[in-house]
Amino acid sequence: MPYTIPIGPYHPALEEPYKLSVTCKGEIIEKADIEIGFSFRSIELLAQRRNYIQDLTLVERVCGICSSVHTATLAMAAEKLAGIEVPARGRYIRTIMLELERLHSHLLWAGIGAEVLGYQTVFMEAFNLRERVMDLLERVSGNRVHYAANAIGGVNFDLTEPDVVLGVVREIKDKLANVIVPAFMESITLKGRVTEVGPLSKEDALAYGAVGPLARASGLATDIRQDRPYAAYQELGFKIVTAEGGDVKARIVVRAMEMLESVRLIEAALENLPTGPVRIADHFPVIPAGEVVMNSEAPRGELFYHLVSDGSDIPQRLKIRTPSYVNIPAIQAMVHGQHLADLPIIQASADPCCSCTDR
Repeated sequence: MPYTIPIGPYHPALEEPYKLSVTCKGEIIEKADIEIGFSFRSIELLAQRRNYIQDLTLVERVCGICSSVHTATLAMAAEKLAGIEVPARGRYIRTIMLELERLHSHLLWAGIGAEVLGYQTVFMEAFNLRERVMDLLERVSGNRVHYAANAIGGVNFDLTEPDVVLGVVREIKDKLANVIVPAFMESITLKGRVTEVGPLSKEDALAYGAVGPLARASGLATDIRQDRPYAAYQELGFKIVTAEGGDVKARIVVRAMEMLESVRLIEAALENLPTGPVRIADHFPVIPAGEVVMNSEAPRGELFYHLVSDGSDIPQRLKIRTPSYVNIPAIQAMVHGQHLADLPIIQASADPCCSCTDR
């Protein structure tokens, strides 16, 4: 006889609240229902009561893990509407910050996934390396979490020690290539635990509108950094990482390889960092009346900002759609027909962010 198990909204597998109710027959999951909204903060409405400068600080609080991509996307939306061209050095520094953020996000995911699997050694290695990345972010920006890097028209600070940053990045690269990535991709025990677990077919990924590493692990070659390049991605070159199978193993492979690609992009940006200003001279540009959509590739996938301006210094409308908003519902397809014991790692492999989703 089928039975239902309510999990959450607060549970040990994830740091943020959402409710998952699974209906099982024996040990097999037949159906899953997801409830979100426990972290709602009305950020979109608050943004319509503040000016653009204040909104950059506000949207940075949408998510503590991917805060820089939110400010970058809002800044790029305003720049697009105002016809502002960001100086080359500013675009490169923006790219470096975005990729450092992606790296620390993926390492956080790697540590959580390793802990859920009981892989304590890799958990410690991943979190130690993530600490190095966060120390580097603090050295560059002055902050470990909310970096206040982006401004309308460029970035708020220059890289005064690019050679020092490059040296640290290469140390991180060595640790990634020799410890973290092999631990996930070469362990026979790990492969046996995650192969054919929590599959999301290409058809289901399209039906749910999945984005980011979740979609790429199902064979969908989609990434805003290549589809609609922004910042300095077009100059630096970019390779989309995909995998087949759509299971937990494929999602591990995609994120592991994306970490190496992020390091490559950071290295290339630092080695080819242009000279010149990092921001336009006018620190308070006028945003004309109009409407614009801006997309970017957050660590979890496509981030979507819809900005409507009436010509004042306060947005008339700001709509934010985060990647987890479309990825979390896909968990329903991923857990269908799976063993109840596999539920924690399937959830963790989707890397859901409730703070982003609820806003």
